Amino acid sequence: MKHTRTLIPLLLALGAGSALADKVVSIGYSGPLSGGAAFYGKDVQSGIEMAINELNRAGGVTVKGEKVTFRLVSLDDRYLPNETATNVRRLTSQGINVVFVPHAGGILTVQPLTGRDPNFLLVAYSSEPKILAANNPMTFMLPPRYDNYLQPFVSTQMKAFGKKLGMVGTTSAYGKQWAEAVTEEWKKQGGTVGANNGVDYATTVDYSSAVTKALAEKPDVLFIGGPSQPTALVVKAAREQGFKGGFIVMDQAKFEQMDTVVPRAYLDGSVGVLPTKEFPGTQVFVNQYQRAYKKIPTSEAGLNYMGMNVIAKAMELAGTTDDPQAIRAQLNAAAKALPLGKTVYKLTGVTPGGHVDAEFIIASVKDGKYNRLRVNKVYK
Repeated sequence: MKHTRTLIPLLLALGAGSALADKVVSIGYSGPLSGGAAFYGKDVQSGIEMAINELNRAGGVTVKGEKVTFRLVSLDDRYLPNETATNVRRLTSQGINVVFVPHAGGILTVQPLTGRDPNFLLVAYSSEPKILAANNPMTFMLPPRYDNYLQPFVSTQMKAFGKKLGMVGTTSAYGKQWAEAVTEEWKKQGGTVGANNGVDYATTVDYSSAVTKALAEKPDVLFIGGPSQPTALVVKAAREQGFKGGFIVMDQAKFEQMDTVVPRAYLDGSVGVLPTKEFPGTQVFVNQYQRAYKKIPTSEAGLNYMGMNVIAKAMELAGTTDDPQAIRAQLNAAAKALPLGKTVYKLTGVTPGGHVDAEFIIASVKDGKYNRLRVNKVYK
């Protein structure tokens, strides 16, 4: 290959390893890159992008003797499932057969499309159990299912604060499922639940009214959650209206991002997902990510970084970049073969149903410190 002037922009854009590769494989992404959930969508995107950049700098992977590098093709769906479907059709029409989607509404909408022509592997970043219940053979689900969190979240908060729950969660498809599940578990453990004052976290700016309605019922604990930044604003509104109780924080919201919006003291009495930087063995990833993106990495970045590395390894093992069924069949072996430096969280493998089996930890916040909670995994 001659290094002419016309090649210089390509080398700068893709890295020397990519430019010299035999094949460049496109990976699709459809997620919220604008609107109220944009920070969340960009965190997912940056995790995938970081993995691709590292793979390309290392010269890519070798698939059946061919050197392969990657590029990410991202489309904004504004957190709207119908736009996710449109984006996925557009991506697959371009020959892309691996697509990441980071919200339950979009994932559940496009799962039926995976087996059509052209078929594709759907990499699902959502903890919604219905994704697994669909028994879709072309889905690869990254996070732990949220029903793992229900029992410890409810028992911890009910014991600490009392038996009345107020509801101010997001009204996305995912948020509605979470609200139903936490309501059922709260009642199962002997508590009472107030009216659902949920709002759309993707479009709402002022949460004072919804919080006022919820607090009028004198709850001991508030169920809240959606993307991290608006969730922090709900906490702010509640504390500024004098709420002294606890919060059950839906797993989409992350403490490490919330406490950049509100004082850590406002989060005391909350239960949620342990920050990525607090997990054992994540420090190298955290430092590398912060250097690259100048922001705090969450599980959105960590799990999608890990997921992209598993995909690349599965292509190597399957001997193909073009057959999504063959790639899907190698996910478990790929996860087990992944180098320790690429796993971020402790990784056991991928279940036959296509679910990552990785360590996850939840925590309560007290006096500004994270106290880990015991969890029993749910398998269904």
